[in-house]
Amino acid sequence: MTFEDELQLFLPPDLPHREDVVAKGAQHLALIEEANRHFNLTRITGPRDAAIKHVLDSVMPWHLFLTARHVLDAGTGAGFPGIPLAVALPAIRFTLAESIQKKARFVEAALTALALPNASVAPRRAEEILNVDIITARALAPIGRALALFAPALKGGARLLLYKGPDVQQEIAEAAPEARKRRVTMEIAMHYQLPESQGSRNIVICQST
Repeated sequence: MTFEDELQLFLPPDLPHREDVVAKGAQHLALIEEANRHFNLTRITGPRDAAIKHVLDSVMPWHLFLTARHVLDAGTGAGFPGIPLAVALPAIRFTLAESIQKKARFVEAALTALALPNASVAPRRAEEILNVDIITARALAPIGRALALFAPALKGGARLLLYKGPDVQQEIAEAAPEARKRRVTMEIAMHYQLPESQGSRNIVICQST
């Protein structure tokens, strides 16, 4: 099956702009597949795994972003979760931060190809970008480290939405001293299972008290 077929099969029916996410998500995955021939952008390349672990996983918590005006995707890599979320939520501005220059150049080219006016690339470290409503990341750092990196933004009222795997409770426990020091609360706002036994995911919201 093609990327588009897999996305049609697995994306939730209530996803906003679902057909756009299917079409542009498939185009994005095809761009990644092509780029992977030249450098190691991602290890996940098969249509089903890519559809589930990249696009579906990115958009599952879409409703948690609805109140934001400006979202920072910290360490976007090949463009996740920022690009799928930007397609699904066109009224929200997304900044995709990536300090590895070859990945940043790929994401910039992908945004041009996908014609996403509400998304842009910042080829620098995410903690240098603080004037946002929500900071999100899928594989940036343990929770405690993320709290330290983004403490100024959290103090300014931003929320941190982190995609975490099945060991989330252990991460929360290890981050507790940092959270107390920073006066930050941590809450699991969403839990979901990826299809095809691709694992569980938790969305942790961190915010200043």
